[in-house]
Amino acid sequence: MRKVAPYTPIDNVFVLMLENHSFDNVFAFSGIPGLRVATPANANSFEGKSYPAGSNAPVAMPTDPGHEFKDVVEQLCGPGAALPNGGPYGHIDNSGFVANYATSASEGGPPPTSEHWGKIMLGFDTKNQLPVTYQLATNFAVCDTWHSSLPGPTWPNRFFVHGASSGGWTNSPGKADMAAWMTVAGFTYPSGASIFDRLNGANLGWRIYADEYGTLAGSIPQVASLKGVKYKINTSGFSNFANDLQGPYPYAYTFIEPNYGDVTGNTYTGGSSQHPMDSMARGEALIKATYEAIRNSPVWERSLLIVTYDEHGGFYDSVEPPAAPPPNDGSPLDSRINTGGFMFDRYGVRVPAIVISPRIGKGVVDHTLYDHASVPATLERLYGLQPMTDRDRLAKDVLHLLTLPAPRTDCPTVLASPAPEAVAFAAAKAQEPRPAPNQPIPDSGNLQGFLQVLAKTDIELARGDPAAVQAIQAQVARIDTVGEAEAYARAVTTRAELARAAREAASHPPPPSGS
Repeated sequence: MRKVAPYTPIDNVFVLMLENHSFDNVFAFSGIPGLRVATPANANSFEGKSYPAGSNAPVAMPTDPGHEFKDVVEQLCGPGAALPNGGPYGHIDNSGFVANYATSASEGGPPPTSEHWGKIMLGFDTKNQLPVTYQLATNFAVCDTWHSSLPGPTWPNRFFVHGASSGGWTNSPGKADMAAWMTVAGFTYPSGASIFDRLNGANLGWRIYADEYGTLAGSIPQVASLKGVKYKINTSGFSNFANDLQGPYPYAYTFIEPNYGDVTGNTYTGGSSQHPMDSMARGEALIKATYEAIRNSPVWERSLLIVTYDEHGGFYDSVEPPAAPPPNDGSPLDSRINTGGFMFDRYGVRVPAIVISPRIGKGVVDHTLYDHASVPATLERLYGLQPMTDRDRLAKDVLHLLTLPAPRTDCPTVLASPAPEAVAFAAAKAQEPRPAPNQPIPDSGNLQGFLQVLAKTDIELARGDPAAVQAIQAQVARIDTVGEAEAYARAVTTRAELARAAREAASHPPPPSGS
């Protein structure tokens, strides 16, 4: 591998990105000294009652907190706040989290009942409820000023980690405006490049893993929406991860996605993403498996692992998101995909982030301002790659945390197990009935995005034949129910797996007869 920072003893960068938790939700009541966190003095008021920040968050939320762009405006700027079209973001005092949770309907389903309103202010007893996360945070570096890249939902924030831009998107994918989001070839950045393109240009290898243990639709990686990243061709099941690390592993960068659970029924249960309505247990197990696979492999001493979250999921956080440098990459200002004419000049809410390496001291608390563009910024400075936008050009990287002259020898080889209460909750959720096949699917949200990943894959398998492309697009446009979505996911995944098997067989032909 060609590095322009030879003093940096890292050859392999790994990133695991989970779902929808604020920094305070995970760490405010961890007891880890030195963190900038909420206390019971931080509170929101709604309908004449004060709701303070507190501990012992529930294993899972009863309803999905709002986290669309318009929800986050209210959460940060106060009850009823909205962004004037093209205007400044507004005064931020983090006072609208309870009001938004109590009233938002953006995630579908009824709002929570009043006895649950205050749960949006609660943080986990990290040491006991999230023992895997706590052990890593206290053994390596926890970053208490890592913000999501924009005050909005999952998909645009995940685009930022791959390309330091969301291409102008602030919203979740919607069926009606999908044409503005996805070309036949997939999501394309205005700059023309993702971090994977940059790595390709430098002849540096990369690898993507998706947790396939869970629902089929939930195992589709969001990163496969990008142009140049092919589902099942460029993505591998996480079950192969530990074994792959034991052999030659010539990949400069590895990105890992969780299983998103029940995306067709919009409950997200049964996954490993740590979605608010699901247990944290399988996500803790995925973190544990990721760390242990790297820790007990030949690449450990020259590795760097970042565990973070795409956005805050509607959970309270006490820190004001600061101003941010806009990407300035020519992203369109399109009202179909950008609510309120947002200029991408403000970071989103803080999210948890842990940076792990044997070259990092034990128990480091890092106050550096980061966002998801810090991931490509780290790779760019490590390998001499050109930035894609002004956001990653100006973003801080994490290389300064690698302060030790030699690898530590006291890093744990095995981590704690997930909390029993969370494991029991996950097992109970797994027994709940699946949504009926005739249940309608929502017109916007994660499932619509995953359907486009499947359509992109289908088109790639059809080799871009115009008639086939038209037929595929028409077929996906007609998908309206859970049963239809799941059937299409099965069909495309099967075809993609067959294509991958054929490709692997062609690259490793059997020896000649008689040899």
